[in-house]
Order: sequence, then structure tokens, then C-alpha cells
Amino acid sequence: MILLFAVAVGVAVGNLYWAQPLLANIAAALNISQSAAGILITVTQLGYASGVFFLVPLGDALNRNRLIPVVMAAASIALFGCGVAPGYALLMLSLTAVGFLTISGQLLIPLAGDLATDNQRGHVIGSVTSGGLTGILLSRTVSGMLGDAMGWRSIYFLAGAVTLLLSIILALRLPRERKTKAVGYGSLLLSIFTTVRIHRSVQITLVLGACCFSVFTMFWTSLTFLLSAAPYSYSTTQIGLIGFVGLAGALAARRAGKLHDKGWSVAATGAGLLLGIISLVIAGVSNGSIYLLLLAILLIDIAIQGINVLNSTRLFTIVPEARSRLNSAFVVSCFLGGSVGSMLAGILWQAGGWYLVTAGELILMAVALMFWIFNRSVLKVKQPVK
Repeated sequence: MILLFAVAVGVAVGNLYWAQPLLANIAAALNISQSAAGILITVTQLGYASGVFFLVPLGDALNRNRLIPVVMAAASIALFGCGVAPGYALLMLSLTAVGFLTISGQLLIPLAGDLATDNQRGHVIGSVTSGGLTGILLSRTVSGMLGDAMGWRSIYFLAGAVTLLLSIILALRLPRERKTKAVGYGSLLLSIFTTVRIHRSVQITLVLGACCFSVFTMFWTSLTFLLSAAPYSYSTTQIGLIGFVGLAGALAARRAGKLHDKGWSVAATGAGLLLGIISLVIAGVSNGSIYLLLLAILLIDIAIQGINVLNSTRLFTIVPEARSRLNSAFVVSCFLGGSVGSMLAGILWQAGGWYLVTAGELILMAVALMFWIFNRSVLKVKQPVK
């Protein structure tokens, strides 16, 4: 079941990133600028943040064994719409719908937290959450290869078919639930703000998540522009294959949840932030060296994935009965940060290239580190009794 959850989360989150290695191809095919192509990622993330806010809280009120297959089937329709979109405006609209509807992963992660025992929750959430980053990274590899072979539209037809198949499998396999407490939809959404306002540790965790995911999105969006240009001049297939390096980092970080189980969540978060800064320094001084760049990719994915797992597990420990709502708050903050990051990537790239983008990423990561330094005691949460 953990494997099924991880695969489903990976596919759902990966659906948001098919376009990243294809931005140059889409820009050429639709006769738009690279900055306009970067906005396609931005609107997808904004749609995703909206879907997470308006749909994911329903996981605390409705039966998820029914809700999850329905939203996955709807997401498959939106993906098919991307494949047939004739122009930029309709593609942007379809990608916004993909973002809004492909939120099943953020329903599955809290469900995994509910099903796990207290002393294994970090490990289980780490394993399932790692599927998300793995999906992001593998989506770039598959998208790049298929885009070279069959054109950029083909990936959306494949993604739609896989998402539809998974919706059927999950409809048959998800455990049955009974929600005993009826909650009005308005009250459900309002309680998100109430919970965030009450718990300072939640607020700090949301800031850390937003900063880190903004850096992550800036890095990978601008990396496409870097590798497409001289001295690399890589094809979309070669750019996609770079995702395998990031995948190694994601797999190495999948056990970060165990650090939470051992009571090391706060210290490990700080270590992840420092590693992220080191990786960005290496990326900034790579100066055309693909080997230094690959090392930076490996390290930044270990850092961001580890921090993401620790943040998620910490939130699920604070208010267990509101896991879906807290997950909504966390993911919305992350993807609002990510949407800003993807937009800044295009702007900073055109203004100053890779060095200016890297400088912007370092500033954001330094802000996150300062928040961690001054709020370490706030981030400490009581561990469940084993």
C-alpha cells in the first residue's frame, strides 16, 4: 500500500512539471518568448495552490476512498485538454485546470499519516512524500525523451492515460473510511486559518516550506534555460536525463522522516538549509562544468526533499485531527512560493543569466536559514508516546 501511495503521489505531482524541460520547444511551437513559456509553470502552480486550498480540506470531512479517484479522473480530462490545446491561451487554461485538479497526492499523504503508527509515521510519510519529488524529477526525464521522439503534446496524452488508470486502481484498493463528524465546507476552510494562527510552529514551517520550494522551482526552471544554451546546448532528451541525478538525491533523502521519529527534526532541518546553500554556491561557480553542476543538482535535491519531509511530518504531529487542512496550508504556501520562483526564474534569467538567478536563490535560502535560527525552540514539537 505504501508503494501504491508513493506511485500515485509521484504521478499526481509529476503532472505539474511535464512542461519544464519542454519550455524551449513550446515557446518555439507557439511563437512565444521564454519568459511567457515560464508563465505556463506559474499558472499551473497557482492552479495547484487553489486546488489544494479548496479541495484538499475535504479530506477531513469526506470519504477519501471516493474523493481521491474522482479528482484523479477529472485531472486526466484536463491533461487530455493540454494535449489538444491549439494555442497559448487555451494551453494556459488547461494547465491551470491540471494544477487545480491534480491534488490527489495531497489527499494521499495525510491518509498515509492516519494509517501509520505513531513511531513509524515519519518513515511512512517520508516514503510516500519521496514519491512526489521522484515524480517531479522523473517527469522531466520522461517528458524530455518523449518530447524529442513524438513532440511535446504526446506527453499529456500519456499522462492523462496513466492518471485515469491510477484512479481506477485506487478506487478498488483504498481502505474504506467513515467520517463521523459532519463539518460545513465554510467552517472547514475557516479552520485552516484558525489552526495556523494558533500554532506558531505551523507558521514558521509554512515560511520555511515557501522559501525552499521557491528556490527549488527557480533552480529547475532556470536549469532548463541554462542547459539549452551554450556551452551545453543540450537537447530536451539530454535535459530530461539530468533528472536522474536529482532522482538519486530524492532517494537518498527519503529516510529523512526517520530523523523526526528519533527527535532530530529541528536539527536536521537546519542541516538541510545549510546543505542547500552549499549546493547553490557550487552551482554558481560551476562555470560551464557539467560535473560541478551535477553535484549541485544532487545536493540541492537531497536538501529540499529532506526539509520537505521533515516539515510535513512535523505538521502532522501538531494537530492530528486536522492533517488534511494543515497539509493544505503547507502545500499552498509551498506552491505560492514555487509560482513566484518560476516567475522570477524567467525574469532574472533574462536580466542576468544563471549568476543572477543563483544569487536570488541564495538570498531566499538565507532568509529561510535566518527564520530557522531564530525559531528553533518554536519548531520543537512533542513526540508521540511510543
